[in-house]
Amino acid sequence: MTPTTTGVRPPAITAIFRRVLESDDVTVDSDFFEAGGDSLLATRVLSAIAREYDVELTFDDFVIAPSPGALAALVESLRP
Repeated sequence: MTPTTTGVRPPAITAIFRRVLESDDVTVDSDFFEAGGDSLLATRVLSAIAREYDVELTFDDFVIAPSPGALAALVESLRP
């Protein structure tokens, strides 16, 4: 899969959260950890983001920005 060339959209990150957490209740403002996520599941989210957007985030990045909206903004800021 080639990385997405358009901007990072929060709904796309929300879809990754929903898939990993196996929950349709996740919104753009949902906190991953409050929604039941843990560090192992977070690595799956980070891996999916890296594949989709060609941006490597750290677990610390994820802790600082634990919602789909916050992660989307972070990923967008790191893209060339």
